[in-house]
Amino acid sequence: MAGRINDDDVKAVRDAVPIDSVVSEYLQLRSAGGGNLKGLCPFHDEKSPSFQVSPGKGLFHCFGCQEGGDTIAFVMKIDHLSFSETVERLAAKAGITLRYEEGGYNPSHQRGERIRLIEAHQAAAEFYVAQLDGPEAEAGRKFLAERGFDQAAAAHFRVGYSPAGWDHLTRYLRGKGFSDKELITSGLSQDGRRGPIDRFRGRLMWPISDTAGEIVGFGARKLRDDDNGPKYLNTPETPIYKKSQVLYGIDLAKKDIAKASRAVVVEGYTDVMACHLAGVTTAIATCGTAFGNDHIKILRRLLMDNGSARVIFTFDGDAAGQKAALRAFEDDQKFAAETYIAIAPDGMDPCDLRLGKGDDAVRDLVEPRTPLFEFALRQIVGRYDLETPAGRAAALDEAAAVVAKIKTSSVQREVAVQLAGFVGILDQEFVVRRVAQLARWARDKGGDPSGRGGPRGGRGAPPQHTAPHPAPGFSGPALNLRSPAHRTERELLKLALQKPALVSPAFDAYGADEFTAPPYAAVRRCIEDAGGAEQGLADDRAYLGAVLDAAPDDTVRNLVTELAVEVFHGRTIDETYAGVQLVHVRLRAVDRRINDVQGSLARLGSNVAPAELAAAQNEVWVLQQYAQSLRIHGAAAL
Repeated sequence: MAGRINDDDVKAVRDAVPIDSVVSEYLQLRSAGGGNLKGLCPFHDEKSPSFQVSPGKGLFHCFGCQEGGDTIAFVMKIDHLSFSETVERLAAKAGITLRYEEGGYNPSHQRGERIRLIEAHQAAAEFYVAQLDGPEAEAGRKFLAERGFDQAAAAHFRVGYSPAGWDHLTRYLRGKGFSDKELITSGLSQDGRRGPIDRFRGRLMWPISDTAGEIVGFGARKLRDDDNGPKYLNTPETPIYKKSQVLYGIDLAKKDIAKASRAVVVEGYTDVMACHLAGVTTAIATCGTAFGNDHIKILRRLLMDNGSARVIFTFDGDAAGQKAALRAFEDDQKFAAETYIAIAPDGMDPCDLRLGKGDDAVRDLVEPRTPLFEFALRQIVGRYDLETPAGRAAALDEAAAVVAKIKTSSVQREVAVQLAGFVGILDQEFVVRRVAQLARWARDKGGDPSGRGGPRGGRGAPPQHTAPHPAPGFSGPALNLRSPAHRTERELLKLALQKPALVSPAFDAYGADEFTAPPYAAVRRCIEDAGGAEQGLADDRAYLGAVLDAAPDDTVRNLVTELAVEVFHGRTIDETYAGVQLVHVRLRAVDRRINDVQGSLARLGSNVAPAELAAAQNEVWVLQQYAQSLRIHGAAAL
């Protein structure tokens, strides 16, 4: 049975690995002010960044989907790991040796499945690289040399060779302590008649890494004529490898993609190598599948969808490449970036182009030339005889349906005008109206302008910032937690979580009943259960961790992380600002109590006992005096 990781070691891991360094492995982060960072959320689709990271607090929170937590929670969520797997991975990154409370540490039994599979792939990559120097791999070295790749290039991309025997890698990994079950699960081995055998044999090997730089699979190229398998063979779907969610070269290209706000999508492993060696270090490729929605999500997080972002697709000029371009255009509406297509002269791919015409030709190829929408529309229109009225009408019908999927009305109109020119229709407004009509029909059928369907929302309805899923015990209609009525309570809780020194010790005397929104009252109880805001004066991170641990469910926990990273409304956050929030919350609570007591007296009328009447009147008088003092003296009266 796996041992429980020592609590002090878990805390050490949290403190040792900065959350911004971990998050930035998956998406681009920019300043959000107040020491916070922002980016496009990796957990839901969005076009403007609502995902915030607070390095000082060690927390993240998305104001769009409400996901939030610390470094461990982020890695667990994005890589689908267990708690122990995540702590083990982060501990390895930080060089921390973990202690387990139930028995000694046994890596083969106590490390999580994902960690073990990653380690198996790392060991396999090292094995393959070593084999490339052997005599059997001469065909592989020749293949690389013929395509302009020397030994240094092979080493940079960690290209290797899988021996032609049945079980060379399997026996090697067994010797490293990996079980047969792990080897089969990893996809590195497969079942044979007498036990596991190598999946890849006699092939040139490219390691495929995820965004975090961990090897999750391989692409293998056939070298021998007697190999009856496909030209390229990839790792099968495994717990760590999903071909629709990986991009070859993303580990090498991600920093430059984020820095340059540009990504170049090519078709193969050697094309990625050629581009990088030619200086186009933003090149990536899909792995045996079409470029799709999950790939778009990866790039959008790195590009941040800013106005200068560029995505350039390099497709072959043949029919298959044209089909790929049209398919890419279907998904292009999910990009706010401008998307282009680049086709080399004579239909050469980047690898052939570099070999035949040099690095400059590769760099010139990927300079933005033809907008992808223009290429896609020309491919549609080109299938019809535009010399006849019937041909022009048919071309317009098919192409207009594509243009109608463009969501931005101004862009849609501009493209419609260009479509009129492609088809040869002089009346541009006729084409514009036709496209707009098709877009309306798509919406009226319940779909969005892309024609893909989906629930129909009210037109022009403003976004509502409400509590998305009330926690157990929260009743009544959904609350607008950002309304003026609750803003002061929200600001006070943010101060208690982010700047406890400004509100302590006064805040700790406030009861949960002084917060009118039940979710805010729940957060107040969490702070109380964690020992009060005064605990934050000694150890900020430990205090926030204790507050999160006190949360009764994920809804309250997510609200805590949201409040812990959200920026303040005020320009200057100091004792004066904190005092105003403290006074307003307390004053509203006092006024509510006065109204409650007076309301009770009014309902009872003459039925109230003299002693009770006197006590109630005295309470109202004391509360009114306190309220007056708060209004005059502010925080000094607390």
